[in-house]
Amino acid sequence: MVSGRTIASLVAAFALAGCVSITVGDEMTVPLSIAKQGSFFVGGRDVQSDNLSLLPAYAPSGTITVDQMYVRYQVPADVKGTPIVLIHGCCLTGKTWETTPDGRMGWDEFFLRKGNPTYVVDQSWRGRSASDISTINLVKAGKAPVDKLPTVFAAGHEGAWAIFRFGAKYPGVFPGMRYPLDAQGEFWKQMVPDWLNAAPNPTPTIANLSTLAVQLKGVVLMSHSQSGIFPFQAAALDTNGIKAIVAVEPAACPDPKADLKPFTKMPILVLFGDNVDIVPRWAPRLKLCREFVDATNKAGGNAALWLLPDMGIKGNSHMLMQDNNSLEIAGMLSGWIAKHAP
Repeated sequence: MVSGRTIASLVAAFALAGCVSITVGDEMTVPLSIAKQGSFFVGGRDVQSDNLSLLPAYAPSGTITVDQMYVRYQVPADVKGTPIVLIHGCCLTGKTWETTPDGRMGWDEFFLRKGNPTYVVDQSWRGRSASDISTINLVKAGKAPVDKLPTVFAAGHEGAWAIFRFGAKYPGVFPGMRYPLDAQGEFWKQMVPDWLNAAPNPTPTIANLSTLAVQLKGVVLMSHSQSGIFPFQAAALDTNGIKAIVAVEPAACPDPKADLKPFTKMPILVLFGDNVDIVPRWAPRLKLCREFVDATNKAGGNAALWLLPDMGIKGNSHMLMQDNNSLEIAGMLSGWIAKHAP
């Protein structure tokens, strides 16, 4: 059996040989033709509460809807490939995949121009997907102790700098780092409070992704960072509708000693950028993903791990969909998707 690492090497050689031609064709510059676009929600549940408001103008009691996942979609006039669902990571929203901080084309538009319908989500309890704030009002009104406040966090610029591997420590920069730091001010504006630890566990995003995949009758689930594990968890619920998984810099991969049967039913690609091995937060994650890929292939699956420096591509940060070579990487992914999940 061919190993995941061997597969990655073969694909890398193919991609590097033609990465320019597959990323800067005419379809990247001509006017974009869209057949339809819109937005909708997946999932959700109603919650009755007496703590919706402390403002006199708004009634404290009523019913709200939470747990739903916002989805914004675009379908090209000439569909040539499988729909791609783009799932953002920690402290961010679907903006991750849109125009880069320095104004370049994002992966959302790139894949659309390649003929793939795109579905950009805001995780449940994030961005345009509502959260339940009633506990905050309950504590503020003195009806519950302070330790009942929901756990919400925000990533500061300095801490995020190291997490996103712009450098080992703020404000240092890794040699050859490809993130457009001249536009970092625009990147920081993308970051929002993260409610993941306040939401139900497991996060409703997982079931919502599964529902969306079935609803669309076949998608590629492309995740990033915090959401990296979500497509795998969705596949564990139901493999129907999931044609492939692309995990970009996942914060976790499935346990290689667990039941891997669901992951043998679709091709899987795990992708990491540069400087992963030298960052304590990321090195164990890369190791786990290597073990998962190897175990999945031994179980009869079709999984690959791309570590970009091993493929001759250096300097990519954790936010490689916004790095200065983002479209070249997107072109490589597009080629993999066309081959493995047409």
